[in-house]
Amino acid sequence: MGLSNLIEKFIIDLIKNSQNGIIEIQRNEMAEYFECSPSQINYVLSTRFTPYKGYYIESRRGGGGYIKIIKVDIEEYEDINEILLNTTGDSITKGKAYHLVEGFLEEGLITKREEEIIRVALSDRALAEGVKDRNRLRASILKDILLILLK
Repeated sequence: MGLSNLIEKFIIDLIKNSQNGIIEIQRNEMAEYFECSPSQINYVLSTRFTPYKGYYIESRRGGGGYIKIIKVDIEEYEDINEILLNTTGDSITKGKAYHLVEGFLEEGLITKREEEIIRVALSDRALAEGVKDRNRLRASILKDILLILLK
């Protein structure tokens, strides 16, 4: 297992064991623990703990650089349509779309098979080369698929 995966698993375990889905970590301490640079911790946070996967991160400078990570439980929200529309917007990149779909899978809102089907439907290959604004089309398809699956 790679270092990024170990750091991600460590943070996820911390969040799962927290009482309220909120943890505070110190970037430098984590870097020392994993014997890596603080930039490696930043990389994991910026690529694996995104809003599209249901995470909110606050970074506080000073005092050693504490980072607050909040896991947002999608099921807490009554109006999933509003969350989906606000997160996706009018346009979304393939990477962000994939992160969002992975978040729904992790929350148990869709199955692994549904996740794979959605990924294929949103891939650059599936969206025609001649499409003028592929990211706008991707956002529209993603919203429609997830709204139907989540109802």
